[in-house]
Amino acid sequence: MGTKLGDLIETEEISFDHMFNKQIGIDAMNTIYQFLSIIRQRDGTPLKDSNGNITSHLSGIFYRNSKLLEKNVKPVYVFDGEAPELKAEESKERRKKRENAREEWKKLKEEGKLKKAFKKATQSSKLTPDMVKEAKKLLDAMGIPYIQAPSEGEAQAARMNQEGCIWAVGSQDWDSILFGADRFVKNLTVTGKRKIPGKQQYRKVVPEKVESEKALEELGITREKLVWIGMLIGTDFNPKGIKGIGPKTAIKLVKKHESFEDLMEDEKVEWDQENDPEKILEFFMDPPVENNINIEYGKPDRDRIFEVLVEEHDFSENRVNSTYKKLEDAMEQSQQDLGSYF
Repeated sequence: MGTKLGDLIETEEISFDHMFNKQIGIDAMNTIYQFLSIIRQRDGTPLKDSNGNITSHLSGIFYRNSKLLEKNVKPVYVFDGEAPELKAEESKERRKKRENAREEWKKLKEEGKLKKAFKKATQSSKLTPDMVKEAKKLLDAMGIPYIQAPSEGEAQAARMNQEGCIWAVGSQDWDSILFGADRFVKNLTVTGKRKIPGKQQYRKVVPEKVESEKALEELGITREKLVWIGMLIGTDFNPKGIKGIGPKTAIKLVKKHESFEDLMEDEKVEWDQENDPEKILEFFMDPPVENNINIEYGKPDRDRIFEVLVEEHDFSENRVNSTYKKLEDAMEQSQQDLGSYF
C-alpha cells in the first residue's frame, strides 16, 4: 500500500535523457508486483508457460529492464528482507484483499465482463518465494545487480540514495521519502496509458520525480514531520490512519505541534492502531539497513538467460535472442560511458 502523499507533494515529469547513465535503486517487490499485476492477457489471466507456471514477472524483468538499459538508465534491484513485526496487520489485510479479488475476478471472467475482470485480476497478484528466487536468478544472468536488504527494501534503497551510491529510488510507493530518500522516481518500469478517474479519458504514463528537499521546503516541514503526516493518513504499519484525518488536516496538525508527544495528545488524534506510534516513528527514522553498499554490474550471460526463459519457461527463442543482443550492446555501451565518466 505505502502511504498516500500524492495529494500534498507534486511530482515533476522527468525524461529518460535526464537519467542518462544514472543508477536507480528499484524497489524490487513493488516493481515485480507491478509486473505480475499488469502483464496479463485480456481476461486478466497472467502469462504462463506450458506447465502452468506464471511468467509475467520474468517477462517484465527481462524486457522492461532491457529497455531501461538501452536508454542507459541503470537499475539496481533492492529486495525486502525479513518483514518487521509492525507490518503484520497490513500483510494480513493484503492477503485477504488478494483472496477476495481472486474470487471476484473468476466470477467476472465467467460472466464475460473482461474489463472488470482484468481490473480485479490486477489486485489478486501473489509474489511467491520461488518467484523471488527466479527473479534474482534472471537479474544475475542479465548482469543487473541486486541488493538483499535486512528488512524493508525501500529503507535500504533510501539509505543507498543518502550515501550517494544511487541517484534515486524507483518505486510506485512514497515510503522511500519517509525513509529519507533524497530523490524518488515513479513510473520507471511502467508504460502505456492510465484512465483518468471518473472520465472516459486516458493520460500517458511517464516517469515522474520528487526531490525531497524541495518538497519539504514547499510544505514548510521537516522529514520527521512528513513521517508524522504519513502516520496520520496511514502507512504499512498503521494502514487505517486516523479516522477523519486526510492530508490537508494532517499537515495543519503537524505544523501546530512541535513534538510528537504533543501531536499524539491532540484531541483529533485518536490512536486505535495495533502498533505503538513511537515504534512506528522510530522505525521510519532509523530502520535496519546495510551501509556502504558496493554495486557492480556484470556482463549478460546468454546461456543462463536462455536457461531461465527459453528452456525452463517456454519463452520465444527468437524474441529472447533479439532482446539479448540489444541488452548486450546496451551493457557494453554503459560500461564504456561509465569508464569515460571517470
